[in-house]
Amino acid sequence: MGIRPGAMEGLGLMDGAAAAFGGCYHGRRVLVTGHTGFKGSWLAMWLHALGAQVQGLALPADTEPNHAALLGLGGLLADEALVDLRDAAAVRQALQRFEPEIVFHLAAQPLVRRSYREPEPTFATNVMGLVHLLEAVRATPSVRAVLNATTDKCYLNRHTSRGYREDDALGGHDPYSASKACAEIVSASYRASFLAGDDGRGHAVALATARAGNVIGGGDWSEDRLLPDLMRAAQSGRETVLRHPQATRPWQHVLEPLSGYLLLGQRLLADPLAASEAWNFGPDEAGHLSVGAIVERCAQLWPAVRHRIDAGPQPHEAALLHLDCGKARERLGWRPVWDADTMLARTVQWYRLQHERGRLASRDDLQRYLQDARAQGLAWAQG
Repeated sequence: MGIRPGAMEGLGLMDGAAAAFGGCYHGRRVLVTGHTGFKGSWLAMWLHALGAQVQGLALPADTEPNHAALLGLGGLLADEALVDLRDAAAVRQALQRFEPEIVFHLAAQPLVRRSYREPEPTFATNVMGLVHLLEAVRATPSVRAVLNATTDKCYLNRHTSRGYREDDALGGHDPYSASKACAEIVSASYRASFLAGDDGRGHAVALATARAGNVIGGGDWSEDRLLPDLMRAAQSGRETVLRHPQATRPWQHVLEPLSGYLLLGQRLLADPLAASEAWNFGPDEAGHLSVGAIVERCAQLWPAVRHRIDAGPQPHEAALLHLDCGKARERLGWRPVWDADTMLARTVQWYRLQHERGRLASRDDLQRYLQDARAQGLAWAQG
């Protein structure tokens, strides 16, 4: 059973939602690049609930189904441009038409295995696409802040159990990880060289980067990702083939890093000098789980989840990767809301409801997340 596209078009402001993050997004023009993707569509939905005038810049969604279409996201946007980041002129024209006040940059080629097959488009999108966006920002006086979402994979992986901190060395074995390390360097260069507003050639723009761990949640149908692969297989009665069952990752629900992005965006607007740097957003230690452990928990939640292990040769992927998020905790007051059990239960339930009842649970998940954040006393969530 499918969900009727546009079922979320009537999404209004949730109870108390617009007051979160100090009410700083209410009525503000906010651009989300990559809004047709998994994380971007969740962020656009949340920003709409916060009362923002949400703008989108992205390629059309490349999966069917896709979360943006199921949300009826086109009906929620104040404006939209379906353009390629590699087209510098189109990106500049879009920003000058939108006149956003803050940009959340999520558009990217985000898949490790695809980056092995398509290294040139990966670097062109993730590195030069960022350059094109920042050049457009320089030419758009309305922009006050940019948050560039990169990844935990931007670190030089030393296969250590210690969590990586923001001042650790950048690196990247596969083209995707390397491209995101490059994106961090590009961001730091533009911040130092062009965006301070003290060279007489432009306006001041706050710029931060946000590095998040492995993100899960309803509405992801990307190729070669664990949870989408598990859910697709369960829906069709097949087994999922596991490549690296012992690989350990910092797993988190999509709403966790997005709360960090929104909190960081609020800080960029209020105190640019204190926030314009790199930030980690990842789970507590209990969220550092192996692929095998994730699969076992999913099978308990949905018995249709079955798997087998592919013992053949596979492209390199990091076996161990953890984040140290102490800086975000201490300076932003950010921490995860959901533990591993809640994260997995909400994700698996989202797909089961979609498959068995044709129901879209994204709004319910956001409402529950906000309620739990308030109950835990997190300052950003309070009305």
